[in-house]
Order: sequence, then structure tokens, then C-alpha cells
Amino acid sequence: MSKLRDLNTPIFWAEGHPGKLDRESWQVEIKGTCEKPVKLSWPEIIKLPKTVVEGRLTSVTRFSVFGHWGGVRLSDIAKMAGIKPGTGFVRFWSVDKKYDTSIPLDIAMQEKTLLAYEFDGELLDEDYGGPVRIFCPYLWGYKSAKSVVEIIFCKDYVSGYWENRGYTDEALITAGDVRDMNSGGQIRPIPDGEVKKFLDE
Repeated sequence: MSKLRDLNTPIFWAEGHPGKLDRESWQVEIKGTCEKPVKLSWPEIIKLPKTVVEGRLTSVTRFSVFGHWGGVRLSDIAKMAGIKPGTGFVRFWSVDKKYDTSIPLDIAMQEKTLLAYEFDGELLDEDYGGPVRIFCPYLWGYKSAKSVVEIIFCKDYVSGYWENRGYTDEALITAGDVRDMNSGGQIRPIPDGEVKKFLDE
């Protein structure tokens, strides 16, 4: 059972679906411009303070899905790792190091940016970026890297998988129509920025 699947949320792995992943042996390496680099195991991740936020994952392919996303705030991970002065960006690598993307530190530190492992109280599966993924509702979904294995704090920006293929580095959500997966894929208009409400509401 998957609530995201029940909503007919598209499954999309540009670099190829990774197949079954072992949640219990999962590790996320935290490194880069930080005083205390660390590898976090799955049991360690779920023992960290959990935050649940309401928000929408909105794709540049023009769908948007709302729910309660649970996980660890990137700001808490940054604090734990002791990021150094001059850090400007956070880079994420997905499983098998085929997909990467970077976001500005100030966006990573906002309250809704998570290393997420739940959607509406249900653990994320591989189809939707489990065991852990980035959830960043402030930018297009290609910045919310799936099945994350590395979080790298860095001084300089590095273009990632989609950015090197023509997508914008900024990934700012722009006004237009999207499919609202929570209303059966109904076409609805959004304003610029994080999708908090639709223009037809």
C-alpha cells in the first residue's frame, strides 16, 4: 500500500529506477564544509528529532501533491554537523551516485526542508524516493533528490543531473497550470513560488 500511489502520483526516475532498496542497512553520509562529518544509519536517522510539515511536492512536469511529510530538518542536520562559515550550498547525491542536485543553504535551512522518510505517516518506498529523500516545497521537485546517500555542505554551487540537461539552476516554481493529484489530477492554476493554495480557490 502507498498513499502516494493511491493518489496516482507519477513515478519518475530519470536515471533509472533503483529497484528494491534495503531500508535497514541504509546510510546517509554527511560531509563537506562541516566540523563533524558523520555517516547516519537508518536507526540513527529515525532516532533524530522528527518534524512533520504540511506541504506540496510540485514537479516541473506540472503535477503537485499535498501531504504531511515527516523526517529530519536539514537545519537540524546542519547544526549536528557543525557547518563552517562560508558554506553557501548543499549538494545531494542519490543512490548509485547517478543523480545529484544542489540548493542554496538559506533554502535548505527553511523549516519545511527535510530529509524525509514519511508521507502522511507512511514510510516512503523506493518508487517515491525512499528510504529517505529531500523534501523542499520551495523549489521544483527535481531539487528534492530521491533515495539520498550523501549530503555535502559546500562553498560553491555545482549544477546537477537535470541542471546539466537544461533545467534552471534556481528551480523557482513559476505560475501556470498543474495537475492537483489530491483532486484526481484536476488541472488547477498556481502562482509563483511555494504552492500553498491554488488561484481558483
